[in-house]
Amino acid sequence: MPPPHGPYRGLTAEEKAAAPKFTKELGLRILSYLKPYKVKFAIVIVVVLVSAALGVVPSLLTGKMVDDGLLAGNFRVLVELIIASFLVTVVSNALGLLETWLNTSIAQGIIYDMKTQMYTHFQKQPYQYFVESKQGEIVTRMTGDVNGVQSAVSTTMTNSIKNVGTIIVSIVALFQCNWILALTGMAIVPFFILPARVTGKRRWIIARESQEKYDEANSILGETLSESGILLVWLFGKQKREAERFKGVSSDLYSLNIREMLAGRSFFMFINIFTNFGPLLLYLVGGILMLRMEGGPQVTVGEITAAISILGRIYRPVNELMNVGVDFTRSLALFERIFSTLDMVPSIVDKKGATAPEVIRGEIEYDDVHFAYKEDGPEILQGVSFHVEPGETYALVGSSGAGKSTMISLVPRLYDVLAGAIRIDGKDVRDWPLQELRNHIGFVTQDTFLFNDTIRANLLYAKPEATDEELMDACRRAGIADFIEELKDGLDTVVGNRGVRLSGGEKQRLSLARVILKDPEVILLDEATASLDSVSESHIQEALAPLLKEKTSLVVAHRLSTILDADRILVLRDGHIVAAGTNTDLLESSEDYRTFYNTQFKAGKEETQSQRRRALREQRTEAEVSALAWRRSQGHWQELGDFESYY
Repeated sequence: MPPPHGPYRGLTAEEKAAAPKFTKELGLRILSYLKPYKVKFAIVIVVVLVSAALGVVPSLLTGKMVDDGLLAGNFRVLVELIIASFLVTVVSNALGLLETWLNTSIAQGIIYDMKTQMYTHFQKQPYQYFVESKQGEIVTRMTGDVNGVQSAVSTTMTNSIKNVGTIIVSIVALFQCNWILALTGMAIVPFFILPARVTGKRRWIIARESQEKYDEANSILGETLSESGILLVWLFGKQKREAERFKGVSSDLYSLNIREMLAGRSFFMFINIFTNFGPLLLYLVGGILMLRMEGGPQVTVGEITAAISILGRIYRPVNELMNVGVDFTRSLALFERIFSTLDMVPSIVDKKGATAPEVIRGEIEYDDVHFAYKEDGPEILQGVSFHVEPGETYALVGSSGAGKSTMISLVPRLYDVLAGAIRIDGKDVRDWPLQELRNHIGFVTQDTFLFNDTIRANLLYAKPEATDEELMDACRRAGIADFIEELKDGLDTVVGNRGVRLSGGEKQRLSLARVILKDPEVILLDEATASLDSVSESHIQEALAPLLKEKTSLVVAHRLSTILDADRILVLRDGHIVAAGTNTDLLESSEDYRTFYNTQFKAGKEETQSQRRRALREQRTEAEVSALAWRRSQGHWQELGDFESYY
């Protein structure tokens, strides 16, 4: 099979198939970002065309200076031409400044529009998208990709128009000088095209690989340099491993960037060779016309001087146009990534004509609910049905992986059911407007998230118009008001990244205060006290008790002590409800619940005894410690009685 030729020479079949293809539809989509700035863009076009016309005037005046001024010995004409050339240069540069301001304004506007559009689009994606995506990839889309294409949408277009205008005006002026010199100079232009085509395809391949590596690098940075990530790295002693992993990705980026730079530099090498060869060729042809042709010179010194100056004005925009082709081909890889992101269709959206009930009571019904994270994947929930009256508290218990957290995440439509229905106040949640649905639901998770901002700002996220009195009332109901009042800055205390400056119990109570401030009709608690010690848990339970009496609640329980007073307890196993009833009922009727209960309360009893032992140790005097040590050494164990059993 013969080797491939043309711009795709050396590319694999896969790379050829994935190579960027500029279509009319793609071009129109790119141009659509200029629509809000069409007036500014029209002014830019006028400015660049006028600037292009004025730009060639000094070169023509230079030829006149030589022939009509210097060689003719007319000093007055020389001075007039110099002044005229200077004024034209001033006006041309002033227009250039205006053009730069307009271009920058358009470019930054496009960046703003694209980033805003992409961020808004990300907000519409289902929760599962963020669970499955790499954080670094999302960040790269928002930053590197958008910043990489903005010049192609604005500056590149105006520069292309300017360069085309300059080339046309310059070619006309060049032929006015001397048609032989004009044809000679133009003969070099075709040699600019082939290197541009080859280099553009190469740089596109490298750009695509580079963006993938930037995604990987950003993911490593986002994961290992976060508060939780760096702690995990330290505790497992993996600093060297993570450093090597980042070093490997950085090494790949190092190589790719060098390859891209060399690809671009090789292009400019050929361009510079031909650019410098053009004037030399004009000198040669001009010399032949002046020195070797019979019948006198066919060209003047001024014409040669002007032609060489104008030729430079042709080659420079030709170079830039070829570079535009290279850069634009490279930017197509970024456009593909951006548009593929913007073309993602959210799987969870408002149904047409979606409405909410006029009166929200908080009644919840699961009707034969089936759910799987993927349509062809295993079902996590299989035919779940139950009914919660307004104001009731239902608790969900079961082993890890039974489907408890999944079940409550379906209520605010973090996911949608595969079959069956979930209804609030008799209306399928899929028939509610998403925003309206979530406005009436309060969700407290085990992994509490707080912004790196003040306590006030984190609370106001639930109710932006809340007063300080309302904030502190919510904090009092959540059992954290005393703690806040003791802080030097009170509500204006910064909590740190993800609330790192607060304890687990404080973060959880602050999260609870945020939900109290929201005042929803439905409360969802997903193992809200699982990571807390018994003391913190008791505080949370005290805060939860009055709240749960007022709201309809679904509570995923890690510890049974949090849900013993629930109106009904549902026992889950492998996506099925295998038992339901009160604590007393289930202890008699459900082996699963009885086993879970006995395991939990045995662990709870051991934890309570451990806390009592620690408390007694802290209360002992030095003399008591010495006496106990002496008795133990003498074997007087029985004399210690129950007191010693705590140690």
